[in-house]
Amino acid sequence: MAKKAETVEEKLRALYDLQLIDSRIDEIRNMRGELPLEVEDLKDEVAGLTTRLEKLNNEVQTVDEQIKTKKNEIDSHKESIKKYTDQQKDVRNNREFNSLTKEIEYQTLEIELAEKHIKEFKANLEYKKNLISQTSEKLDLKSNHLKHKENELNGILTETEREEKALVIKSEEFSAIIEDRLLNAYTRIRNGVKNRLAVVSIERGASAGSFFTIPPQVQVEIAGRKKIMTDEHSGRILVDAALAAEEREKIDTIIKNLK
Repeated sequence: MAKKAETVEEKLRALYDLQLIDSRIDEIRNMRGELPLEVEDLKDEVAGLTTRLEKLNNEVQTVDEQIKTKKNEIDSHKESIKKYTDQQKDVRNNREFNSLTKEIEYQTLEIELAEKHIKEFKANLEYKKNLISQTSEKLDLKSNHLKHKENELNGILTETEREEKALVIKSEEFSAIIEDRLLNAYTRIRNGVKNRLAVVSIERGASAGSFFTIPPQVQVEIAGRKKIMTDEHSGRILVDAALAAEEREKIDTIIKNLK
C-alpha cells in the first residue's frame, strides 16, 4: 500500500499531481465530447430507418398481391360475362334473357369496382414507392454519417485509450496517498466548478483563472507550504508557482511515458 503524504508540502504536491492527472483525463474525454452519444443516436436512427424500409417493402408486396387478386377477379368476371352472353343466344323466353342481362350487369359492375380498387392500390403503391425512395436515400446518408463518426471515434479511442487507462490508474495511486478528508474536499471542489480545477497555482499574484489578487502576506504563507490554503473567492486549494512548476514537469514526464 502506498505511503500516505505526511507533511503539508507532501500533501500539496500529491493534490496538485492528482489535479494535473485528472485534468489530462478530462482533456482526453473532452476530445471525445459528445461523439459516443452521437454515434449511439445515429445507430438508433439507422436501425429505425432500416425497420421502416423493411415494413414499407412488405407493404408494397402486399399491395402488389392485392392488385394481382383484383386483376384475377376481373378476368373471372369477364369469363362470366362471356358465358352469360353466350347463354343469351339460346334462351327460350324474355325472363331468362333478362335474368342473364342482370347477371352481365352485375359482373360489369364488379369489374368497374375492381378497376377502381386497382386504381386506388396503384396510387397507394406509388406513394409507398416514393416513401421507400426517400427512406432509402435518408438511410444511405445516415449510414455514411454513422460510418464517418464511428471512424472518428475509433481514431480518438485508438489514440487515447491506452493513455487514459494508464492515467486512471495513476489517479487512483495519487488518491491513495491523500488523506480522506483532503481527498473529499478535492472531489467536492472539483465537482462544483465548471473547469473542474480544485487545486490551482498562483499566477501574477492571483489564483490561476481568477481576477482576485491574493494579498502578499497570504502569498508568503502559501509559499511556506506549512498549511493548506484556499482561495477565499473560489474555495480552490492554492499552491505556489514554484511547486506547481516542479510538479508539472514531473507529471508531464509521467504522461509522456504513458503514451
